[in-house]
Amino acid sequence: MKLYSTNNPNSFVDLKEAVLKGLPDDNGLFMPTSIPTLPDGFISDIKQRTLPEIAFEVCKNLFDGYIVEADLSTIVENAINFPAPLVPLSKDINVLELFHGPSMAFKDFGARFMGQLMGYFNKGESQELNILVATSGDTGGAVAAGFLDAPGINVTILYPSGKVSDIQEKQLTTLGKNITALEIDGTFDDCQRMVKQAFLDKDLCSQMRLASANSINIARLIPQTFYYFEAYKQLEDHTLPIVFSIPSGNFGNLTAGVFAHKMGLPVQQFLAATNINDIIPKYLDTGIYSPKSSTETISNAMDVGDPSNYKRLVDIFKQEGSTWNNMKELLTGYSYTDEATIEGIKEVYSKYGYVIDPHAAIGYLALQKYLKSHEANGIILETAHYAKFKPTMDKALDFEAPVPERLAALSDKEKIAHSMSNSFDEFKTFLLAK
Repeated sequence: MKLYSTNNPNSFVDLKEAVLKGLPDDNGLFMPTSIPTLPDGFISDIKQRTLPEIAFEVCKNLFDGYIVEADLSTIVENAINFPAPLVPLSKDINVLELFHGPSMAFKDFGARFMGQLMGYFNKGESQELNILVATSGDTGGAVAAGFLDAPGINVTILYPSGKVSDIQEKQLTTLGKNITALEIDGTFDDCQRMVKQAFLDKDLCSQMRLASANSINIARLIPQTFYYFEAYKQLEDHTLPIVFSIPSGNFGNLTAGVFAHKMGLPVQQFLAATNINDIIPKYLDTGIYSPKSSTETISNAMDVGDPSNYKRLVDIFKQEGSTWNNMKELLTGYSYTDEATIEGIKEVYSKYGYVIDPHAAIGYLALQKYLKSHEANGIILETAHYAKFKPTMDKALDFEAPVPERLAALSDKEKIAHSMSNSFDEFKTFLLAK
């Protein structure tokens, strides 16, 4: 498997370098030279396959023999060992629950797979590998759980102070061992900028082995394709066009869906559902990409003002002619305020007796609007367990939202985090001192 940078399609690396490096030297993002179509019969026979079998087949075709099949099978089996059930709410609205992994968020798919893959590639290395990750919510907890006690690997997680939920913060600040949390005085975009700058700092890279665990790393993106196929498998009715409504922040999840589509998954439309950080919906409306500082909302994991994976989306769609026109054919953007999000949570519970989190509530609102003018079978990605956002849920519902035991147990654990400004120089000094 060969990959190139979105900033330089003529410079290639193999999968190991792309995964362990995370970010190209030119500040682009790694992309595979081709996204293969899955073999004939894969889609038609998909109901006979388990989720790990689907994941293995996707990886086998993407990796093209780079990892021997026995090792690849072990990586997949160790990483994807929890379900992703599809819950029908009505004849045309379904919820794909992606919160059944260790950290109760969809990012467990990417973090666990990446942890297994990095561990595989890191065998025999004498120098420790330092994973840097910025989080706006769930990434931090998933990466912490996925890499805890991984031999030869240290993890540093940057998160914006006061802008993640209490439970999310506890998930990434209470593990200790090889997991270090940095509480940054700034926004998620500041955290992301600091991580990117670290990879471009030649002095730092000459002294430390660095890798990224954000969705800028291709190893995070690939496993997020698995559950799109799993959702399709569980649908009873394949006669209507299929639409995925995706709560979106850094747009890794939506980009993974586009990968799945290019591999042969029959999808008519992807709905890019955002909060008021609506950079991509505005781009889809106007053709103008205008990043800006992110604004804090109750759907905090989507508070991103300059989505990294926009580069990958542009790279995919520019290969087929007019980038903007091609993107608009497959993607439709919607954005919603906090007030609308609260109403969405209330409506889903009132109509269907289902408790939906603030992120998926935005996905629900987008799908509802789309279905007013289209006949389709809709799937909302439920990206995290609602209990992670308890204050918001308690405000939206007429009862106190119950908290699963594994999340409730976090309340008694001590938070251990290093406070830091959003200065890269301070961050660099901290890393070198470690």
